[in-house]
Amino acid sequence: MLLSSIRSLCYRGPSIASRAFSSSPLARAAEVKSLGVIGAGQMGLGIALVAAQKAQVPVTLIDTSQASLDKGLKFADKLLAKDVAKERLTQEAADAARGRITPSQKMEDLSGVDFVIEAVPEIEELKRRIFGQLAQIAPRHAILATNTSSISITKIAAATTADPTDLQAPARVVSTHFMNPVPVQKGVEIIAGLQTAPETVAAAVAFVRRMGKVPAVSADSPGFLANRILMPYINEAIICLETGVGAKEDIDSIMKNGTNVPMGPLTLADFIGLDTCLAIMNVLHQETGDSKYRPSGLLKRMVDAGWLGKKSGKGFYDY
Repeated sequence: MLLSSIRSLCYRGPSIASRAFSSSPLARAAEVKSLGVIGAGQMGLGIALVAAQKAQVPVTLIDTSQASLDKGLKFADKLLAKDVAKERLTQEAADAARGRITPSQKMEDLSGVDFVIEAVPEIEELKRRIFGQLAQIAPRHAILATNTSSISITKIAAATTADPTDLQAPARVVSTHFMNPVPVQKGVEIIAGLQTAPETVAAAVAFVRRMGKVPAVSADSPGFLANRILMPYINEAIICLETGVGAKEDIDSIMKNGTNVPMGPLTLADFIGLDTCLAIMNVLHQETGDSKYRPSGLLKRMVDAGWLGKKSGKGFYDY
């Protein structure tokens, strides 16, 4: 049933693409044996750590900044130590997981991986540039995944080749949109672009399950599933604050205690990052042309002020 649903969302283009892809090593591979993660920020580090711990695969963690790599790995040590202290993990298992993560500043070190997950900021040109490089560096059988929360997978896949007749490179591009924080949240959106082969989606579904996650398949539509629903909810809460319908504490309180969500929308926005919320709302507004997705003026001003939420120390609340 799942496979039929996957196939209904995937590319059904010229048969030559399917024949070329089906004959590739990916179609014959039993499982992913190595992973590359691009971006050592909160999302990338979380993905790398969960893959190393749950899927037990070696992970090459790439970032252009050595400081970011050092900071990310220090955070990984902290998370593992916390799990050991709470007896959720043995010290031996923690050491093994940490030992599977290898940091690097060289994209060329992804030349031998089976699966790559990009987790850099939501900047379309940056992601397209990275995928153009990946198409040249990663093995031809490797799955090329993005953690984008809003950018079209079809656009990202199109960046993998300068030759429009090359159908195999974009056929192996997919989105694995992990939820934040990755070690805690189980849901992962799997999004297929127009060019994505069914085998690519099936491989992505299988791998995130190995990571202990619960996949949900989405079409390549603005915002996909999670943010198409979540971000307008957060944006409306900000508008309620902006227009004086309620104080921030009351907005969060009624949603938390009245609808049983774990945290109120303004607190959640702070945890996500107000710049990320604004970027996603802008994509929804621009891509759909629907005024209901217009970002709140207050949200724009807070981002202009540098009040981005928990990561900057100030958002709707102080941290």
